[in-house]
Amino acid sequence: MVVYYSKNALDAGNQQERSKIKGWITGFVDGEGCFSVSIIKNSTTKSGWQIFPEFVITQGEKSLKALQIIKNYFKCGNIFINNRYDNHNENLYRFCIRSIHDLQEKVVPFFQENKLITFKKRDFKLFSEIIGMMSNKKHLKKKGFLEIARKIEKMNRRKPSRFLKSSETIRRNRR
Repeated sequence: MVVYYSKNALDAGNQQERSKIKGWITGFVDGEGCFSVSIIKNSTTKSGWQIFPEFVITQGEKSLKALQIIKNYFKCGNIFINNRYDNHNENLYRFCIRSIHDLQEKVVPFFQENKLITFKKRDFKLFSEIIGMMSNKKHLKKKGFLEIARKIEKMNRRKPSRFLKSSETIRRNRR
């Protein structure tokens, strides 16, 4: 279901509609959103690894309007199309915010003020801690990087991280 708000809903002057949209966004993210942090190989970084945080909501093409409302609210991020070539009838769209600055200044404060109620509140807590660490450049030191990697293992019901178990990581940590 897509909820339509007036053009004034995102203006500061219409506090009642703004309050409604905050609740709608929080509920939508509780059901459909994801706070994710990955560690990916990147030969351009000093350590050879990169921490990659993102806030994502994925929807089918029929609900694209919902992603546009959320993008307009946060005034950042991008919507990407994931063309489907399987037996589904519609493409998927992903609204993503990946900028550390936007995550720290917009997403984290929003969900600190507008509390999630599902299991995602635990993921958000870890996500916000990681974003804070990255904003303070702690991920650039080995100790901070490993602390973040341990937090990532606790998010999104993940299996133990391959990064922490990889022979390359074990070898580098012996130094």
